[in-house]
Amino acid sequence: MFFDTWSDIFRILIIGIISYISLIVMVRLSGKRTLSKMNAFDFTVSVALGSTLSTVILDKQITLAEGLTAFAILIGMQFSLAWLAARNNRFQQLLVADPQLLYYKGVFIETAMKQTRISENEIYQSARSQGIQDMKSVSQVILESNGNLSVIRSSDNDPSDLMKDVDIETIRRDQP
Repeated sequence: MFFDTWSDIFRILIIGIISYISLIVMVRLSGKRTLSKMNAFDFTVSVALGSTLSTVILDKQITLAEGLTAFAILIGMQFSLAWLAARNNRFQQLLVADPQLLYYKGVFIETAMKQTRISENEIYQSARSQGIQDMKSVSQVILESNGNLSVIRSSDNDPSDLMKDVDIETIRRDQP
């Protein structure tokens, strides 16, 4: 239960070090997007890579070559799908959720908040974390596709270019 053999420990050391270094090299070669906090798809790949690393290190039935192949498949698929999504809007819509408008010029958009399970308190917290002291100075709050809340301050500038991928029609449907 506490110790089996020194060869098992030695195997874990060797396989762990080689697997870890190989994973780092593969991730660096594939680009920053592989482990970024971009969306559910990227998050899933990150979790899968961690799980695979753990399995390769601890499961004696999995060879180093099999583990490295699994890393290459996960990273290769993520790279390929992200490449396709960057070049094809329809494909991107399949992989990435659209941003969701939650607050607009003094009005909380209740249907969007219920749909995304975001409370007013979470919106207030996000505004405070960005140094905002009064919601009157906030124009919009958007739940981004990566799960972050973006708080856009009120200004004289027209933020329409920032809002091109946000469903503004939600405001009209939600207003009395």
